Amino acid sequence: QVQLVESGGGLVQAGGSLRVSCVASVRSFSSYMLGWFRQAPGKEREFVAAISWSGGRTYGADSVKGRFTISRDNAKNTLYLQMNSLKPEDTAVYYCAAVRAAVIPTTPREYTYWGQGTQVTVSS
Repeated sequence: QVQLVESGGGLVQAGGSLRVSCVASVRSFSSYMLGWFRQAPGKEREFVAAISWSGGRTYGADSVKGRFTISRDNAKNTLYLQMNSLKPEDTAVYYCAAVRAAVIPTTPREYTYWGQGTQVTVSS
């Protein structure tokens, strides 16, 4: 069983930055593909970014490329999402997710474990 706990959300002005974190309670953290998703009110959960076991490969949604950076520290069992140049449309609950897989998944249904989410609100 994998437990994921996000933190670091909050209120920020447009153009600002925020870093959210996700700590995993699992022995073999480095064997999991990890991803960030977000869900705004009334909308479906959408892919934000994903990262391979070692962190050597990453994928990001077009809407966040050049602004958001996903990274992981396997020694600390922690996943990060650095968010810069935030926009009001980035407002959502941000979730981290984990799965044992051979390729990096980019859809919610491909992930097995989920955190409870952390709210990010960007004011205009």
